Amino acid sequence: MVRLDKKATRLYVLDTNVLIHDPTALYHFDEHDVVIPMTVLEELDKHKNGVREIARTARQISRTLSDLTSQVTFDEIQRGIPIPRISGETGRLHFLCYNDLKLFDSLDDSPDNRILAETCRLREERPDASVILVTKDINLRVKAAALKVPVEDYLNDRAFSDSDAMIEGAQVYASAGHGGAALWETLNVDVTVERVGHHTFYQLTGNMPRQWHVGMLVSDSENGAEFEAIVRELGPSSARLQLLTNYRHHAGVWGVHAHDSRQNFTLNLLMDPDIDLVTIAGNAGTGKTFMTLAAAFQQTLDAKLFERIVFTRAPIPMGEDIGFLPGTEEEKMSPWMGAFHDNMDNLLRNEEGESSWDNGATRQLIGSRVQIRSPSFMRGRTLNDTFLIIDEAQNFTPKQLKSLVTRAGRNTKIVCLGNVGQIDTPYLTANTCGMAAVVERFRDWPHAGHITLKSVERSRLALAAEELL
Repeated sequence: MVRLDKKATRLYVLDTNVLIHDPTALYHFDEHDVVIPMTVLEELDKHKNGVREIARTARQISRTLSDLTSQVTFDEIQRGIPIPRISGETGRLHFLCYNDLKLFDSLDDSPDNRILAETCRLREERPDASVILVTKDINLRVKAAALKVPVEDYLNDRAFSDSDAMIEGAQVYASAGHGGAALWETLNVDVTVERVGHHTFYQLTGNMPRQWHVGMLVSDSENGAEFEAIVRELGPSSARLQLLTNYRHHAGVWGVHAHDSRQNFTLNLLMDPDIDLVTIAGNAGTGKTFMTLAAAFQQTLDAKLFERIVFTRAPIPMGEDIGFLPGTEEEKMSPWMGAFHDNMDNLLRNEEGESSWDNGATRQLIGSRVQIRSPSFMRGRTLNDTFLIIDEAQNFTPKQLKSLVTRAGRNTKIVCLGNVGQIDTPYLTANTCGMAAVVERFRDWPHAGHITLKSVERSRLALAAEELL
């Protein structure tokens, strides 16, 4: 029997996938009580063996629950284990077990259906409480709604609410007219210009736009821009902007030139030694991987700013899993590296359109500086003098992406690439994936930059597919 604390107004019944998604979920329900059915504990027990991320997470949750139960008496467990929350409130943790649980006649005996039945039973026993099932399983939410059981998605670790969108990293004033003077007039600010070495800075004074943030692009046009700058410093009544390098024509990066303002800003972020973390979002074919590899080669092979390039991504299949893969770490990752090899082939094409990627000497040179690594083997490493590329970042959870970003050591630049419209990981959405979390939480850090690319460069078919499918 779950005894509701007098101060608690709600009982949240957690599904297994909530704890797998966020092992700290117990601490995110303010003053309300949390209920874990025995079915969930059984599910965690099934997942605990192995070296995959889900197994490590299951073991972490088990340790947390063990620590909580070992510090209290049996009677206290029956009353509910007090849990101090991040918000400062204190809720309670309850375990739910029914020996005579009755399932719905139309549903089979599956873990999801048992959790649903346990929630319904608890609602019958506690009519004075608001009992809510929390799950990231869409089908279970549909079942609960059909049976008139209050149900919610787990939203606590979302980087944004549903009403928000991922920041674009750019503010384009197309109606301002071309050039800085027209832009300053539109913004109604005073401007002083300062030149430091090869760089031009604009010191703005006045009321700054509320949507601005450090590390964003400010431009007067998406395409034929005359003014493009990055926000270096920002306050309520002042801002410091730095004029961008123009990579459209003569000054390219490993032979790659920008086609619009956002691509030019991307190349500036990738080449900027003061930017340690770059996040690039965009649909398929916008040039995320292509420009990133070009910048990595330029700074590693030509400028010798980094000793190596490390390329990694989540090995998540879009369709059926191909199963166990033999071989070394790089051989295991090879099936997931199609985008990497395609872009390598394009970057190494000569003026006649022939690729030198098949040349043995070229492969040996590139191979000595480029490493393909599985994220599973990155734990505990420190990467110094490294240009780290994390592809398909939308398929990582916030915790997984944190474990990769924290690998950064001395003189290391990290680039996260992703398209939140192509998430292949169950229970992750555009708002709860690691890509969204990194973009939001680093938005005001002066050594990070983000941009959302919009122009599809792959082909007119790819552009049409993004728009129509």
